[in-house]
Amino acid sequence: MPAAPRISPRSVFTEDEWRQLTARSDLAGLWPVAHAWLVIALAVAVAAIWPNPLTWLLAVMVVGARQLGLAILMHEAAHGGLSTNQARNDFVGQWLCAAPVGADLASYRPYHLAHHRNTQQADDPDLGLAAPFPVTPDSFRRKAIRDLTGQTFYKQRIAPLLRSQTARTGSGGGSGGSNAGRSAIVGLPQAVQRYLLAQGVIFVLFAAAGQPWAFLTIWLVAQATWFPLVTRVRNIAEHAVATRDPSDPWQLARTTRASWWERALIAPYHVHYHAEHHLWMHIPFYRLPRAHALLRHKGLTDRMVVADSYAEVLRLATSRA
Repeated sequence: MPAAPRISPRSVFTEDEWRQLTARSDLAGLWPVAHAWLVIALAVAVAAIWPNPLTWLLAVMVVGARQLGLAILMHEAAHGGLSTNQARNDFVGQWLCAAPVGADLASYRPYHLAHHRNTQQADDPDLGLAAPFPVTPDSFRRKAIRDLTGQTFYKQRIAPLLRSQTARTGSGGGSGGSNAGRSAIVGLPQAVQRYLLAQGVIFVLFAAAGQPWAFLTIWLVAQATWFPLVTRVRNIAEHAVATRDPSDPWQLARTTRASWWERALIAPYHVHYHAEHHLWMHIPFYRLPRAHALLRHKGLTDRMVVADSYAEVLRLATSRA
């Protein structure tokens, strides 16, 4: 099958512009990882200092958005965008970004690069995320309810763990006296082991800060509710109802103009510049705003799929009668 069409950056940018757009910086790449964890800590602290339903709800939304931020930064690690040192890039991407939210950098990277090679073509592994849209408002409402009530989290995180444990118990792997617990953990897939280890470390950090219950009531609640919902919105915004012509490289993904509150609660770390990312994936995420500004200055954003807000994206994605 044919690969996705491409545009040479030299046909759009000058040599100096392209050199600046592709320049890598450890500080610019790693600071957002620290920022995500600092925002999580601040949100939990605010809810602890002023405990009431409003600060709890805000903390869950902020933490869930930063959990999405960690997944986005893992995505950047898959492109080598967090650090100029590959070992550091992969360590941070795996342990500080992927494992805490149940992802796995090693398995995600080849899958995601296949998505870039074949974007919106027949062999695109992500094609199924965009193909069903537009849907009816009722269909989207049902999906959002499943996200916000923890059903998506259960399906993606808890059910596979239970199936794995049931399979091991049925085969005799769950027995073994005092070693049974350790055996059960070691027998799990490596990505699941990393996820559980990360949750244990995060719980210890919450407890050390005097907020052990916040691990459950904020961190896990956010991961089970707001994180799945904004992940769904992100997936919809990137490709759903965006590609009018799969042979046109300008039409393969959508950029969404995000307000400050959308960047805070829905689309952190420049993820909304998705058309630019698909045009030239070698531009690190912290240079995407500059790339968008240059394209706008050159009058090229008119050729792209650009939405003015996430509300507009959802209206398009739920336009089926």
